Amino acid sequence: MQSFTEQLFVNFKETQILINTLTFKKLWNFLKVYTSFHLSQITKKAIPIGFPVTLGVEPTNYCNLRCPECPSGLRSFSRPTGMLQKELFQKLIDELHPYLIYLILYFQGEPYLHPDFFELVHYATQKNIFTATSTNAHFLTPENAIKTIQSGLKRLIISIDGTTQETYQTYRVGGNLEKVIEGTQNILEAKKKLKSPTPFVIFQFLVVKPNEHQIPEIYELGKKLGVDKIALKTAQIYDYQNGSPLIPEQNRYSRYQKNQDGTYSIKNKLENQCWKLWSGAEVTWDGRIVPCCFDKDAKYLMGIFPEQSFQQIWYNSSYLHFRKKLLHGRKNIDICTNCTEGTKVWEN
Repeated sequence: MQSFTEQLFVNFKETQILINTLTFKKLWNFLKVYTSFHLSQITKKAIPIGFPVTLGVEPTNYCNLRCPECPSGLRSFSRPTGMLQKELFQKLIDELHPYLIYLILYFQGEPYLHPDFFELVHYATQKNIFTATSTNAHFLTPENAIKTIQSGLKRLIISIDGTTQETYQTYRVGGNLEKVIEGTQNILEAKKKLKSPTPFVIFQFLVVKPNEHQIPEIYELGKKLGVDKIALKTAQIYDYQNGSPLIPEQNRYSRYQKNQDGTYSIKNKLENQCWKLWSGAEVTWDGRIVPCCFDKDAKYLMGIFPEQSFQQIWYNSSYLHFRKKLLHGRKNIDICTNCTEGTKVWEN
């Protein structure tokens, strides 16, 4: 496990790079968003001011793996599967780059399957946006590792949910742990070769019952390989009420708690507030704007870009109604009743 000083140093370096992307306009926009969020909480009226400071954009919702609690893995989407068009992405970035601080090129699917993934990252990077993505690392070949660094990507989250193939494939069905480790080594070697401080490489360990005994081992593996950070993440379970073989036995790593009658309930108090609805949004590969990453099927469609500008969608009646509905009864919105807000990720 990294010491506090080591954690602070990594975070400081990453934060310093993010700070370098800030402008007065971005800071002013952040202040407006922050103020409007708290005004909305106090007044119980949806008062959005400013534009998103963070954005999730989906390069594709197709994935090579079949993870059991993921619609990409289950092939269970009620929306089409496809690839983000460069022109759509560029129009979106052109409109929002004066305000955007953080962009994650990921929503559902495996980003590295997009044939123009590196061009997408580079375009956003050139617009002075801190870019990130999340991958299963099966496509981090030596060539792709070099291209990743040349694209300007600042943060690379690698999903690694086991330290042995047997445990890893329990959740990452169809995955190969050896490829994940090779991909990690490729990106770290490419950083050294190109003398690049970025991307910051984060091992994300989704804690489920079959792998929770390997938590100490993931720290050892991360240290051995030389990744920048380990992140332990709680798992979202769709049908959690009657329990699941994926719910960890260690309570601190579970989003859910067991009740006296044997059923399970989410730990989150589900307060009538959500920073995400004022600070960010998700964009699917075909331009659908949805309020957050829990709307995996784009059920709550706020608008379609570029049929309308992002500004028109951000302030339209659908978005205002959704924000107002949450302020008055979050428990009445299905995607908000299994939310991680309040059940944090443990990072070391």
